[in-house]
Amino acid sequence: MPDLLEDRENLVLLEGLVSGDALSVNLSALSRVLNRHRNTIKKKVENLFSYNIVDRPVFPFIGLFKVYPLLVVIQLDLPENEQIERWVKEDPYIFAAFKSRQGEYDTLLFVYHETITSYQLWVESLPSILRIKYGVPEKDANLVSSVSYFSNQLMIKYNPSSGINLMEQDFKNRGALNINGYEIDEIDLEILKCLVSGVGIKVNKRLLCKKTGLHRKTVEKRISELLKEEWIFKPVCRFPNFFVPPNYVLTYSLFEIKKTRDKIIREMLRDPHIPIALKIVHGKHNLLLFGNFHSISDHLRWEENYRRRFPDSFGSASITYLSPEMTISFDQQIVSLSIIKNRLEQFRGKDLRETVEHSVHSALRPV
Repeated sequence: MPDLLEDRENLVLLEGLVSGDALSVNLSALSRVLNRHRNTIKKKVENLFSYNIVDRPVFPFIGLFKVYPLLVVIQLDLPENEQIERWVKEDPYIFAAFKSRQGEYDTLLFVYHETITSYQLWVESLPSILRIKYGVPEKDANLVSSVSYFSNQLMIKYNPSSGINLMEQDFKNRGALNINGYEIDEIDLEILKCLVSGVGIKVNKRLLCKKTGLHRKTVEKRISELLKEEWIFKPVCRFPNFFVPPNYVLTYSLFEIKKTRDKIIREMLRDPHIPIALKIVHGKHNLLLFGNFHSISDHLRWEENYRRRFPDSFGSASITYLSPEMTISFDQQIVSLSIIKNRLEQFRGKDLRETVEHSVHSALRPV
């Protein structure tokens, strides 16, 4: 099977899909699905976006894990200044960064890379990048860190939208839900459930035809191929913090599962608290979980429930709590779009070289 990312038109197409430039909410479709007036849907959708409860639609670039099969979790001390924060938010390998109050380091970075070698070369280049591009003083540009490596190829659960089920439970239990100063009602919740599951989203194929120079049928065929080969997932709206619903605490957990691991994994595959899970080999730990919880106490109750249901199955655990206030950056799109743009730049560089070579040959040709 040819690499679909080795085709220029596919890359231009991907850029329009993954950036969301060619996508929008289909208000008429949502109106039909939810049996609500279109103007009501329109106002609700505008509020959900303006109050930063959900992001605008994109085609998720799940091919990211093919290009970068390595997940690196870095604990390090970072100075608090604008230059460092700008680097963290712009670096094409960092998809999430948090201030940490646990352990001996004050910052936690989640980074994607192709190999351990590419990661180490990136680390070697950082001091000069920080000094030259971001103006970071030399004393702050040499970073000391502790690193853990995991394989994205061992991911056993990937459901970034699972948190919508927690929001729905909260709404039912409390009878109300306030997020970022906006009072969520039943219609808002129904719209959210549609958007994060990919219902009510439309693709501007005319724009994609204009961007790529391809016919409509060709654009449709190529989108189908990208979906089939799992470079992209169907269009959805994501939470602003990727797989963490607004106001929830993220947990980054390493567990030692001593027995009945398959049963525990089957249960966690159904658990809305767990959007992402990986099998790992890291000291005693063999399971990595990213979780969503109201609070630390909520997580402790959740963990105790599992230990009670599966006695003697859980051993040691390393839990890191990351609240919304501790978030520096959380944007997988930065990494995804950087991959696509870098590949497009390679094509543009090739075109430039060919143009220069053609001009030179023409100039040297005898008259």
